[in-house]
Amino acid sequence: MLDTAMPPASLEQSMNNFIEAQRARIDPILLRRFEKQKNWPQRLQESIRYSMFAGGKRLRPILALSVVELLGRDITRFENLFVALECIHTYSLIHDDLPAMDNDDLRRGLPTNHKKFDEATAILAGDGLLTFAFELLSEPDFARMFQAEHVLRCVHQIARAAGAAGMVGGQQIDISSGSTLDSEKALEELHTLKTARLLSISVTSPALLAGSHAAILGQLSQYGDAIGLAFQVYDDILNVVGNPQDMGKAAGTDEKMGKTTYPKLLGLDGARARAKDLCAKAKSALATFPADRRRPLERLADFIVERIK
Repeated sequence: MLDTAMPPASLEQSMNNFIEAQRARIDPILLRRFEKQKNWPQRLQESIRYSMFAGGKRLRPILALSVVELLGRDITRFENLFVALECIHTYSLIHDDLPAMDNDDLRRGLPTNHKKFDEATAILAGDGLLTFAFELLSEPDFARMFQAEHVLRCVHQIARAAGAAGMVGGQQIDISSGSTLDSEKALEELHTLKTARLLSISVTSPALLAGSHAAILGQLSQYGDAIGLAFQVYDDILNVVGNPQDMGKAAGTDEKMGKTTYPKLLGLDGARARAKDLCAKAKSALATFPADRRRPLERLADFIVERIK
């Protein structure tokens, strides 16, 4: 794990360096895949590429890459999975920003997709990215590198995490009852669906493809569920105390919309403590893996709860 005895500035820089190094491994994979798409309508292609390459930490494919290395597998065999996970995440951001949802003007410091293009094109860009993800996962050259039953199970679990039983269902709960949730349990159920499921499947999907034993899948699932929820807890905190310039989007929007959040229920200190407890739980789930192989996943858990002080 990271040396927390380091001065805060050095600790933050170390984390940023680690994330940037991992992102530098993912971005060329994304670029290669999207450079091959020559037959998409030009405006749609521009809209898709605008959001795909507008920045972002690439956390979901980085998690998947780290698990592949934890398992001692060849990362080149899993490249379509990395791209698919980022496509699903990017689609969700495009649709989240739409006027019918969060009605945001900025994403990662740039105009949101529907502001840069138009609402119809943004909707189609999101639709295209979601569909492209499953095109990648079912691509014959990719699928034949794994056992068919493992590919089927992986695709099924990713679809559940992204759909009405996961992220989409969580979004519906959020817009229907986000301001009426009155307990930490109800809030956790919401964010497990809306945010944690896709982060958790980013952790377990490489193991599903690899045909890992149930015990390994269980450990990775515990890790993924914990960091997925910790990520949302800290997103709630950032919405209260984060710097809009650093975040690339407005702060204070949750309060304006009357949403129930972890800081609202637990207070800022309580929310921070909850996130740190989840981080510790995530890292403890990895305890039986070799120290050198689990280190990147431990650092990612630390990064999630150290994005702000």
